[in-house]
Amino acid sequence: MGAVHDRRWARDVMDAARCAAALLALLLLIDWGSDRFTFWRGLLWLALALLLFVVLFPARVSAGENWLASRWLLHERRVRTDLLVSVRCLDGVSPRLLLCDALGARVRIDPDVLVKNPALWRCIEEGARKAAADGLLLCGQTVVHRLSARVDRDTALAVFKASGLE
Repeated sequence: MGAVHDRRWARDVMDAARCAAALLALLLLIDWGSDRFTFWRGLLWLALALLLFVVLFPARVSAGENWLASRWLLHERRVRTDLLVSVRCLDGVSPRLLLCDALGARVRIDPDVLVKNPALWRCIEEGARKAAADGLLLCGQTVVHRLSARVDRDTALAVFKASGLE
């Protein structure tokens, strides 16, 4: 089986770029309209827009047989899904899924990436099922089952909506 990637990643990058560009345009327009625009203020607004882009830049998630990788701007984190020992859901402003393997590697990903990419989720679920069967996955089987049910539900709803049976 080959690697599976997040299908929405390019769109999410473009959305981040559009938000940063809109902020920059709005700040420059306000400065220009109030006759307070200077080179240094323009540079400050550009830096602020770049900071927003970096904050909104999504991680690129990919998976294959027994592995999951999350690549951000400068680094990549990878876990072995067949050696998972823990899968936890971290709640907060932005929920994250934390996967830890027996080798000590950790990956944090947005659960919505998995919900929107069922093929990506199937790769992870296969590895998690193998880790549970081997007795490694001691913490997080409930999280895996809940996420699996959510992926199945959303996929079924998408099929019904596409076929006009909603």
